[in-house]
Amino acid sequence: MPIAILHPFSGISGDMTLGALISVGLDPEWLRALPARLGLDGVTADVRDVKRAGIACTKVDFTIPPQPHGRHLGHIREIVQRSDAPTQVKERADATFTLIAEQEAAIHGTTLEKVHLHEVGAVDAILDVVGSVWGFDLLGVSSVFCGPIATGDGVVTAAHGTMPVPAPATLRLLEGHVIRTGPSGAGELVTPTGAALVRVLSKGPEPDCYVPLKSGFGAGTKEFPDRANALRLVLAEPVGDGARIEEVHVLSCEVDDMSPEYLSAAADRLRSAGALDVVLQPVVMKKGRAGTRMEVLALGARVDELERLMLSETTTIGVRHSVTRRTALHRDRRAVTVLGYEIGLKVVELTDGRRRAKPEFEDVQRVAQATGRAPHDIFWLASLEAERL
Repeated sequence: MPIAILHPFSGISGDMTLGALISVGLDPEWLRALPARLGLDGVTADVRDVKRAGIACTKVDFTIPPQPHGRHLGHIREIVQRSDAPTQVKERADATFTLIAEQEAAIHGTTLEKVHLHEVGAVDAILDVVGSVWGFDLLGVSSVFCGPIATGDGVVTAAHGTMPVPAPATLRLLEGHVIRTGPSGAGELVTPTGAALVRVLSKGPEPDCYVPLKSGFGAGTKEFPDRANALRLVLAEPVGDGARIEEVHVLSCEVDDMSPEYLSAAADRLRSAGALDVVLQPVVMKKGRAGTRMEVLALGARVDELERLMLSETTTIGVRHSVTRRTALHRDRRAVTVLGYEIGLKVVELTDGRRRAKPEFEDVQRVAQATGRAPHDIFWLASLEAERL
């Protein structure tokens, strides 16, 4: 399965991402059908070929009837959850909207429940987020990486008035990523939607080497006479022995005054917010008290947010932070059909070229409940199908 590399040399937005996905092979008819699948009546998608400074690009626009003036996070979640998108798509889309809402709430001094999303709560932003996340999934992309992001310059007028570029929420969402200002006179080049998609989907800077398989451009709305306002997307094959050495961050704390149920819920919340892994270990604390050590593994872009969650979702009063390196095997996500139901697979490539596949537990459990078969039977049948891939 390919990796995807974003080249936001002229910024990034949701519609640019959708255009780039179609440019490299996503079916435009699928995108045209997406509004109906999200229950967004009367919305149509326009997909067309355009040129930006002489480069052929794909432009995506949505025609939208009058809508509510912004939406709360709960309403957006309802729209996403009632769709027929795969579970992993819903989870990543929810993480994207949650990130935006958290940054908006922090900047405007309100709560996550009360923050009113204007531009991001609009129908086109909902389609941009769900369509982009789902589009990468449909193309079978295993990992997304991102090059330096051009943010533009000057000021932008938004629902809350005139703000510097990048806008406050956008800049927060770009924390941990390499950005550069300009070009001069460009205005805003990165939208909150584009920044949030990078934050949720990207695993970090583009690899030092890879084999490009296909590339395409998604057009931005602005046209500049001397340069292409577009996002380049490269589908590529990773180079190496199946393993990738990467820098990761470890956040840890101990608690001895928290109910296990709520500690487990906090771990789930951290995973949903982008933690690579969360481990709970029993420890003995001072005065012989039984406690639990929480260790969170994270990429650099997620550290600040995950640290804040640990401090707010657990009873700890301090979080330790260290940086380490790990060797990670290349992994893909695939699917097999068992008894008429789809089951996702996590496929890992070993350093000697062999592969091993493991059926996803949630899918195994779902199919077992639907068919009345034992979970280990479904696991075995899915494993047999995986061997045929």
